[in-house]
Amino acid sequence: MKYVPGTFILILLIHASQLFAQQKFTWKGYVKDSLTGETLINASILINNETRGVSTNQYGYFSLTLPAGNYTLLFSYVGYSPKIINAAFNKNISGDILLLPAAATMQDVVVTAATQKRLSNVKSAQMGQVDLSINTVKSLPSFMGETDILKTLQLLPGVRNAGEGNSGFYVRGGGPDQNLILLDEAVVYNSGHLFGFFSVFNSDAVKNLTLIKGGMPAQYGGRLSSVIDIAMKEGNVNKTQVDAGLGLIASRLSVQGPIIKNKASYIISARRTYIDALMKPFIKKSSSFYGSGYYFYDLNAKVNYKISNNDHLYLSGYFGRDKFIFNNARHSFSTSIPWGNSTATFRWNHSFSKKVFSNLSLIYNDYKFDFTGRQDDFTIGYSSGIKDRGAKLDVDYFTSTSHKIKFGGQYTYHVFYPGVASGYQDSVIFTPANTQKKYAYEYGIYVQDDWDVSKHIKINYGLRFSAFQQAGPYTIYKTDADGNKLDSTVFHFGQIIKTYGGFEPRITIRYGLNNNSSIKASVTRNLQYIHLVNNAGTTLPTDIWVPSTYRVQPQDGILYAAGYFRNFAGNMFETSLELYYKTMKHQIEYEEGYTPSLEDPEKSFVFGKGWSYGSELFINKVKGKLTGWLGYTLSWTWRRFPALNNGNKYPGKYDRRHDLSLVGMYELSPRWKLSSTFIFGTGNAISLPERFYFINGTLTQEYSSINAYRMKPYHRLDLGATYTPKPKKPRKYISSWVFSIYNVYSRQNPYFYYFNQDGSLADGNLKITAKQVSLFPIIPAVTWNVHF
Repeated sequence: MKYVPGTFILILLIHASQLFAQQKFTWKGYVKDSLTGETLINASILINNETRGVSTNQYGYFSLTLPAGNYTLLFSYVGYSPKIINAAFNKNISGDILLLPAAATMQDVVVTAATQKRLSNVKSAQMGQVDLSINTVKSLPSFMGETDILKTLQLLPGVRNAGEGNSGFYVRGGGPDQNLILLDEAVVYNSGHLFGFFSVFNSDAVKNLTLIKGGMPAQYGGRLSSVIDIAMKEGNVNKTQVDAGLGLIASRLSVQGPIIKNKASYIISARRTYIDALMKPFIKKSSSFYGSGYYFYDLNAKVNYKISNNDHLYLSGYFGRDKFIFNNARHSFSTSIPWGNSTATFRWNHSFSKKVFSNLSLIYNDYKFDFTGRQDDFTIGYSSGIKDRGAKLDVDYFTSTSHKIKFGGQYTYHVFYPGVASGYQDSVIFTPANTQKKYAYEYGIYVQDDWDVSKHIKINYGLRFSAFQQAGPYTIYKTDADGNKLDSTVFHFGQIIKTYGGFEPRITIRYGLNNNSSIKASVTRNLQYIHLVNNAGTTLPTDIWVPSTYRVQPQDGILYAAGYFRNFAGNMFETSLELYYKTMKHQIEYEEGYTPSLEDPEKSFVFGKGWSYGSELFINKVKGKLTGWLGYTLSWTWRRFPALNNGNKYPGKYDRRHDLSLVGMYELSPRWKLSSTFIFGTGNAISLPERFYFINGTLTQEYSSINAYRMKPYHRLDLGATYTPKPKKPRKYISSWVFSIYNVYSRQNPYFYYFNQDGSLADGNLKITAKQVSLFPIIPAVTWNVHF
């Protein structure tokens, strides 16, 4: 298919060149939290109590241009007291707006702010976008008392979990690598601690979380399915603030405060588990398992400095590590598995004029996984990783209340460390056949516009062009049928081996039926140049990130979506019904029977296509003491690979026909808040042996076609309660107790199946039975939080 960008560019140029029919003035500034100075992302500014207005950008900045005159402006944000200002637009204005958190007032102001937000959701041209409140995340029941952002996202329709205790997630039939996860604009390649049981994001350090699963704006690229855009807190500019939490398996501490009051601030947030420390006293030094243990830790840090009203600098970073150690002295065996992410982002916000705002980011990230196993004098290792350095420029052009144009570009230099196995025994060393690093350049430029065409029609449209180049140093070997090297082609540093690229148009159209309902439709094309290849046939850590190369083509996806959106009962209920169809070309799997070896893993890849379709129902109650939502997804996910399953289509690994989530939060009193979640889902698709044979006395299994069977359905009920004491005398600190019960009725959800062999063939009493392994029964937890 060919994509012609000329129409998109022409429309953008026409509207970007609009001339004012009369004299106009502009108010520019930031919307901020009045207590901490934190900027508020996507805050709403409405004019004369109409639906016409603007929103703050992802940095909390706004620019509002109006004809000369007097106006009533309503500034609002969910969870904050709205502010009404009578403004005379007879000159240009530069000033910030401070909103007071609802928790700091005695007024019931959440309703008004939430109403404006939900109304804008019906009125906007964006589809499949959810701005999730961190307070909501903290209110829900948690696994072992650890608040988890990604677990909360999995309660939304169209987003499903990877299984019991796993933080991986799958959006509209896509794989885990098809989700772009950003932390202060740096890509996070591994989102899980404890082999995925917890996410790497410490909620104490997070300010804002946005999920986009449909109609992805042109500013985002490089993934097919979704964007998770997470912004870290910037630090309290008014006073020093400490938040801490003590749980059953982990503790956390956050400190933030001003460096120069109202001008510069910092935040440092740390978290660590102490499973290893709790277990150590119970393992004697004489035990075969002495020295075994597991722990993870992460550290978030950020500083910012306001140079002037037009310039602001930010420096943020994340560092997290997991380490699993297992020793068995009796069998002279030990293993060590460390892995983790490191990211750093430097940002410069600059306001060029009253209508033009820019952000320049320099980004670094590093993800590495290592596995080392030893038995006697034999050692085996396995490692993989990816390291990026990049730059990104985004420019917002606030032309008028009818247009918001955004354009920019980005560049990333990738270094891939291949997933390779190695080992040695005594003086014999086993080395991979191709241990070379792989280098690549990734580029992207885009332009987009949010256009209010009329009272009923609004369009968000844009165009992105991306390119990807595999580059040297690299050597391509020509081999014979037995893998022996016959010849080679050497590429030196910077030499281009292979180039891919293409246009990625996106458009979303909203038609307003009335003030409370609208119809939306969108089409987006995305190209993805890096891939996470999963080997479902082994329990070894063989998931690796690989680039598009002369062998591996980029993934190419097109998403078609349409939906009906309606608010009821004075915006008390927000409802939506969305339909989608997605195609995915150049999907990657390992070939049948693959096991890690000393060869370059690329040689074991096979390629095919995928497609998915379904419907998503969302009912969200946003007013009153009882709030929450119901999400239901009916979907199908398919794959077809010529080299797998005899070329026949088969259900994707995480195809789930039915997925239901029910979430409730109830404010019982000023001291007590209750919450609950219920989840039901069709079981995962799996392949199982259908026949058993004995060949030379060895039991051999004949498996079904790929994913021909289903695990038992998954369902679980969690309960939570937060108790906040109200002391009779004022104190310098506020504390709360969070109680949670995970899996209330102790449902034994299947984690995996295996087959057990009893008796013997010789005695004629051989019996083979299927067994189920489950992970978590009912788990109560308690966490104490303190703020001062």
